[in-house]
Amino acid sequence: MIIGVPAEIKNNEFRVGLTPAGVAEFIAHSHEVVVERGAGEGSSFADEVYVAAGARMLDTPDEVFAQADMIVKVKEPQAVEIERLRPGQILYTYLHLAPDLPQTEGLVKSGAVCFAYETVELANRQLPLLAPMSEVAGRMAAQVGAAYLQKPNGGRGVLMGGVPGVLPAKVVVLGAGVVGTNAAYIAMGMGADVTVMDVNLERLRYLDEIWGNRIRTLYSSKHNITQIVTEADLVIGAVLLPGAKTPYLVTRDMLPTMKPGAVLVDVSVDQGGCIETTKPTTHADPTYFVDGVLHYGVANMPGAVPNTSTLALTNATLRYGLSIADKGWKQAVLDDPALAKGVNVLDGKIVYKPVAEAHGMDYTPLEELIGYPAVS
Repeated sequence: MIIGVPAEIKNNEFRVGLTPAGVAEFIAHSHEVVVERGAGEGSSFADEVYVAAGARMLDTPDEVFAQADMIVKVKEPQAVEIERLRPGQILYTYLHLAPDLPQTEGLVKSGAVCFAYETVELANRQLPLLAPMSEVAGRMAAQVGAAYLQKPNGGRGVLMGGVPGVLPAKVVVLGAGVVGTNAAYIAMGMGADVTVMDVNLERLRYLDEIWGNRIRTLYSSKHNITQIVTEADLVIGAVLLPGAKTPYLVTRDMLPTMKPGAVLVDVSVDQGGCIETTKPTTHADPTYFVDGVLHYGVANMPGAVPNTSTLALTNATLRYGLSIADKGWKQAVLDDPALAKGVNVLDGKIVYKPVAEAHGMDYTPLEELIGYPAVS
């Protein structure tokens, strides 16, 4: 199989779909890898290193898409990239289709076999391909929040850890999953007063067991959220429903009750956001104000630390990518129910139910298209 790695073209996206080490693994499995020139430079991987790993370098994305059987990316394809896809071609990347109707319609029209990293799901409900970027984004959320709390950046002028005689920043983390846990970990390490909220009491018990009274846990009800955001200097949105649109936990009517210059960092923005007033922003223009509250909604936060992010991502995606290449996508899906859940669009049909429901579009069960259900 020919694996294609184009350069990412989303605003300020510096990650790349495969590291040189990942390329070498595909080559070792007797596949061919074509990489667009300069694709790895943003992640500090020079073209020469890809060549040394066995890749063939191509000058344009058109050449990469035209020659590859499987396209390996990081971010969802942009409109011009969707136009390059062809029926039967495999797309292996993050998609986040639930809040993105134009992309969904484009991929349906393309006829490509579209795998979404974020919906590959193990039997224990863990999301192995989303986890590494969730770890990065969660840790970044606390750092970003700390930076935007500074007055020159638009915030309240509060130091996360305070100083002797002055209270630290109050940080509220909505969601105790991978993003929320990592956000709380960094905020706690900075000395902030951290409260983590979730509806999963077992998860809150787990955080209480590992961190004790270094953080606070609180059940995530509308009443509790309404009260606690009035006290918060920084709110981090870290809620995820795999493949589906995120519910709003912080609503527009709560903003006037918040402190002027408080900061909202919504990591959930990829799936629509858990803060009603969040909209996707870019690293070039990351923030805006609503009712005096600073909003940060960058949809590709890990792209700001591309070397770390690309290494972590390839560590996770390589195993499944090799399975697709070695067996062919259909057999790989039949052999692995976790990977089967990653298929979102196939043969011009939506085969991942939460995406179809989010857009009111027709849903076709995957097993109807592949002949029989994946092994459970």
